[in-house]
Amino acid sequence: MIEVRGLKKRYGRTEVLFGLDFEVRPGEVFALLGPNGAGKTTTLRSLLGLIRSEAEVLSVAGEDPRRAPLAVRRRVGYVTGGMGLYERLTWREHLVFFGRFYGLGAEALEARIAELDRDFDLGEALSRQVQAMSSGMRQKILVARAFLHRPEVLLLDEPTAALDVFARRALLDRVEAEKRAGRAVLYSTHVLPEAEELADRVGFLYRGRLIFVGTLEEAKRRFGARTLEHAFIQAVREVEADAA
Repeated sequence: MIEVRGLKKRYGRTEVLFGLDFEVRPGEVFALLGPNGAGKTTTLRSLLGLIRSEAEVLSVAGEDPRRAPLAVRRRVGYVTGGMGLYERLTWREHLVFFGRFYGLGAEALEARIAELDRDFDLGEALSRQVQAMSSGMRQKILVARAFLHRPEVLLLDEPTAALDVFARRALLDRVEAEKRAGRAVLYSTHVLPEAEELADRVGFLYRGRLIFVGTLEEAKRRFGARTLEHAFIQAVREVEADAA
């Protein structure tokens, strides 16, 4: 569902992605792991066609986001901090607006909003304007919006940022359900315990380079680590030692 070969991005003279190669299959969670500034958001924005990047192959749900960005966005659910929230709209108005954009009829849309309400405990907040919401509540609506149209592919960029423990648990459970339903999930985070719970495979992204791609067990075995976090830290140490 996602195929990336030779993905590069430069801002002026600064190279931020150095030829990334990875894929995400149907029914799989691929966790893209790295610290802030590693290039995770740039990678996801490239997959949506929000920024122009170079690549030998760049495909999402069978479409090239460089040539057909709107076709890609209709088939993808995307979470990124604070993107595209209209301050004067209520939660319900946001979901209705985007549901219509995705082609959901009135009956299907109301049923889907009710389902998301149950999953994420939206409650009375559905009738509140965004401008009156906390950062955690804003993140909740971004998460709910990403799942609204049952997309084939989910691109989740630090999706649990600002979420409380209940909303975080609801999101992780929903990701597991989407995987069982055959969706492809690219889960970008620096919170490695989340990836350890969810991911089938992981990619360690450090300073714009993928320094490891494989299963969790392969990562632990390769770096002699008990946890994914220890594996990532050891991978970075090896890269730094080689560069010294």
